[in-house]
Formats: sequence, structure tokens, C-alpha cells
Amino acid sequence: MTRAGIVTVAGKPNAGKSTLLNRLVGQHLAITSPKAQSTRDRIVGLRTEDDVQMVVLDTPGLLEPRHHLHRAMRGAALAALREADVIVHLLDATRDAVAPLAEVAGLDEAPKAPVLVALNKCDLVNEVVRRDLAQAHPGAALLSARTGHGMPALVAAIAAQLPESPFLYPADDLSTQHLRFFACEAVREAALEQLDEEVPHAVACEIEEFRETSAPVYIRAVLHVERDSQKRILIGSGAQRIKAIGTSARKRIETLVGGAVYLDLHVKVLPNWRRNPAALARLGYTLPPDDKT
Repeated sequence: MTRAGIVTVAGKPNAGKSTLLNRLVGQHLAITSPKAQSTRDRIVGLRTEDDVQMVVLDTPGLLEPRHHLHRAMRGAALAALREADVIVHLLDATRDAVAPLAEVAGLDEAPKAPVLVALNKCDLVNEVVRRDLAQAHPGAALLSARTGHGMPALVAAIAAQLPESPFLYPADDLSTQHLRFFACEAVREAALEQLDEEVPHAVACEIEEFRETSAPVYIRAVLHVERDSQKRILIGSGAQRIKAIGTSARKRIETLVGGAVYLDLHVKVLPNWRRNPAALARLGYTLPPDDKT
């Protein structure tokens, strides 16, 4: 009998959730960045090996919302917890105290799905600290999503908790999301690498046109910011920064589509979009049902 189900990866910002999804799937699908809050919506990756299929959900970091975008991010994370067959509560072994997921997520009760605690970034602590963590938390998986250390044990623990089920998707698929979505994420990831301070948090990407049947693949993308000053920073002197972003993003997208890409990249101001429900909806973010104003 095969096993299959939804595996939700949850935790605080910068715990390494996106790196873990990429490691599980074996391909760079989710944005990885040292900047907090880089994941804004769920990212779906599929891992099918032998008789087990995992539908892995990378989720935004659990945080206290400060504006509508944060509320949409928190709503996406909580929805993924509700849908899960197995939850991996990922913590940063270098800084996070081990607390129940319900407490970290601000839930009134524990999730219904089984929760596996995983302490990530163990490659960044010494052997004494690793030993202490193992003794203090004997049921937790100690791993490094970056290097792959400890991953076989985590994969086996997840597989043991998944329900018996036929595969939910074709075995060769890597995600349920479209190339258009991942192209948008690739552009945003390239921008994050080029930007500092507050500007990265004010950047959103929108794909206005995606002609997959053309040669090369034609993509028209817009990076939205909230103020003219941010637009100037994003474009850079002599348009050097936006050119660098475009070159980096194009290479990432070419890896995804397996061929040449023409990326037509623009920058526009969409005032106060993080606090504007209509703008968020336009950009693909969903506010919780009780938070539309």
C-alpha cells in the first residue's frame, strides 16, 4: 500500500522552511533568503519516492501581523496547518527556544495533525550543543536542511505518519503550481538579493504576460513598490540594479522552463499596497475571510 498526504512545514521566520522544502523536493522551488518574511504564500513541492508521496507546503513564518499583507501571510500559514496530514515544526537550533507549535502560532488548541519537531541549522552549532539538544529534546529531529545532514531520519519519520493512500499527483510532478507562479518568485528572489533595509519588504512581483509557446519564452513582469524613492533604489544608477535583477531572474527562470527566456522587466509604484486589500487581491494574496477591510 502506498502512503500520501500533505506535509506542512511551519515555524518562525528564518527557521529555514524554504530550504527544507527545496531539500525535500530536490529542486530550488522556494525563495531562500537571509531576509525575514521572504515567503509570503504557501509554496507546494512534491516528493515521490518508492511508495511514499509527500505534498510539502512551505509556509510564511508565524508572526504577529502589522498590516494586511502580514494578515494574508498568517492566514496562509494557518490554513496550511489545518489541511496537514503531518506537520513539521521547524526551529532554528541556533536561536529558537523549543515551544509547542500551538503557542508559537497563537492557537487556542494544538493542531489535529501529528507534529514532528525538527531543529534546523545544526551544522552551525558545535558537537556539545548538538548533544545537549538531543538530550533535552529526545523526540526531535536534528538536521541541516542546507547540507542534508539528518534528512533521512526526518523523511522516514514523516513517511511513517502519512496515511495509507494512492498517490495524489503524478509521480514525476514537482509541484501543483504553475510556471507563472515560480517565474514571479524567481524575479522577487533576484530582487531580494540586490536590496537592503526596508525596500525588499515593499517589493511585489506581478506577471503581466507569459507566452510559454514563443521562442524564447516571453515574460513581462512588473516589480511594484510603494514609493517613488523605492522605485529609484530598485532601478539604481544608470538602471544597473534593475538590469542585474533581470539577468539573475532570467537565468533562474531558464532553469525552470528548460530553455531560453526573454524577460521584459519593469518597475511601477503601487502606493501602500501592503495595506490595501484590493491591491493585495490583485497581486494574488488572500486575506482571511474575517479581514477584508
